[in-house]
Amino acid sequence: MSENGDLTDVHDPLDGDARLPEFFGAAWPQVEGFHRMLVDQGVLRGLIGPREVARLWERHLLNSAAAVPFLPTSGLIVDLGSGAGLPGVVVAAMVPDAQVVLLEPMERRTDWLSEVVDELGLPNAQVRRARAQEALDLQADVVTTRAVAALDKLYAWAMPLIRPGGTLVALKGARAQEEIDKGRSAARRAHVGAVEVREVSTLEGVEPTRVVIAVHEGGKRVR
Repeated sequence: MSENGDLTDVHDPLDGDARLPEFFGAAWPQVEGFHRMLVDQGVLRGLIGPREVARLWERHLLNSAAAVPFLPTSGLIVDLGSGAGLPGVVVAAMVPDAQVVLLEPMERRTDWLSEVVDELGLPNAQVRRARAQEALDLQADVVTTRAVAALDKLYAWAMPLIRPGGTLVALKGARAQEEIDKGRSAARRAHVGAVEVREVSTLEGVEPTRVVIAVHEGGKRVR
């Protein structure tokens, strides 16, 4: 354990894996820097649990990157409930021509996000402290989310932030289809059109990520 009280001596089996720089490409220096900041400060600041240090690459950073194939290369992306910056910071690094708003209501987390954006040099990322209901001026092409809430709640929070025809891209676990099925009534109320779950592989040997894509079909805003 380090002087800061985090678990920097815990070994992540993917540390030093030569496939990581190739996978992240031009975003690698920023993603690696983000990993380093999470190892150094994540546990200390209550952003991740101690056990997560040894699986940051697989469970968090590669998991976040699974959203990228479903994102536009430009336009406005809003990371709802950005928290520690997952997936928003990874998205900003990997999609440099898009504007990425890291939307987070908790001050201690927005302080962290601002430090990360400055440290990594992410000119396309903007940190905004607000709840979804307080950010209705945003009309995103895509809203991303990870570990925020079940889909029935996410639809109500996210769809008002998405332009008609835009999408919600939600990183989910093994029960993704179950959430879709349970959230059908909420989806109708929030003017959600097509919804599908896709399984995305990153590196060989890393568990695939389930990504839910839900289209905002337009209609009156849900408040």
